[in-house]
This record gives sequence, C-alpha cells and structure tokens, in this order.
Amino acid sequence: MAQLVRDVMTAGVAAVRPDASLVEAARLMRTLNVGDVLVADGDRIVGVVTDRDIAVRAVADGIDPVTVSTESVCTADPVCIDPDAEVSTAVRLMRTHAVRRLPVVEDGRPLGMVSIGDLAVAQDPESALADISMAEGKA
Repeated sequence: MAQLVRDVMTAGVAAVRPDASLVEAARLMRTLNVGDVLVADGDRIVGVVTDRDIAVRAVADGIDPVTVSTESVCTADPVCIDPDAEVSTAVRLMRTHAVRRLPVVEDGRPLGMVSIGDLAVAQDPESALADISMAEGKA
C-alpha cells in the first residue's frame, strides 16, 4: 500500500498575515523552531516565507525587515499537495518545482507542511538527512 502525505507531514499550520513584517515572521519561526511559515489571508494561502527568503531576499539587500511585509519576499502561490496524495507525488512535485517544502491543503484549507526532511524520515530513516531531520532542536 502506498504511503500518503498525511502519514508523513508535519501537522499544524504556522502562518502570518501578508502585511506582517519580516521580523514578525522570523520571531514566529524562532518561537516554533521552524524554518518557514505560510503567508495566509484567512484560509487562503498567499505564499510561503522561509528563513532563507528573509536572509537572501531582504537582509542581504539591506531591506529593513521591520518595515517590509512578508508578502513582498515570500514565494507566492506555492505548489500545494492534498493530504491523500501519495508520497511519491510529493517527491515528484518537489523535484519538478525545485522546492523543499509543500503546504498540505485539503478543501482549500491548510493542514500542515511536508518537507524533504519528512520524506527522508519516512522513506530512508537511516539516511543522513533523516538523522538531521529527527535531531533535537532542528530548525
């Protein structure tokens, strides 16, 4: 039987409003010990912003993270996946779109995220990536 995204995803949604500052997003990431949050307008996903987006798309260009919105640096209209999709579909989407995370969405409502680390833990638990993904204090 094929493994489903819902079996390997990280449940729960960490999200900020599109007009939230990058500082707000970074503080939420720190509090939750995650490297990404959804940018959402209600239940509608506007984008995904990562710690790397904040560093590379804003701070590296000298943009003030207090005054810049998450919507202006996030990856807009991210590729999403249904929780009942097969894990192999998640792998294919990540490869095709060169992304490391996919929001998991059911009936238009975000349920969680599936990351390359989640897939490594599920598919190859002895791999270095799985070890890192399971480590205490990971981000």
